Amino acid sequence: MVRKLFNKLNEWLEDGLRGLLGRLTPDRRVILVLTMLLVFGGLSIYMTVSSIYNFGKKRGLQLEIERIETLRLHQEQARRDSINQLNNFKNGTGEFE
Repeated sequence: MVRKLFNKLNEWLEDGLRGLLGRLTPDRRVILVLTMLLVFGGLSIYMTVSSIYNFGKKRGLQLEIERIETLRLHQEQARRDSINQLNNFKNGTGEFE
């Protein structure tokens, strides 16, 4: 159902763009493509440079790294685990390590 909806949307957009761009002359299409390339390329370069510039600003200093503590549940489970008793059993003498 969702696939059909996306296919209909895709066909509708494709028909609309073909209708708009089909009326343009080949020279105008080239101009439009080059203009879009320059605009989107410029925006991409601007966003890249501005993010690199702002990387060392105050925003980066506000981040604090906290250490993750071990879960207490895991430690308590390891103490109560019956397999630990079998692993720590010494040579059948009945004494634990």
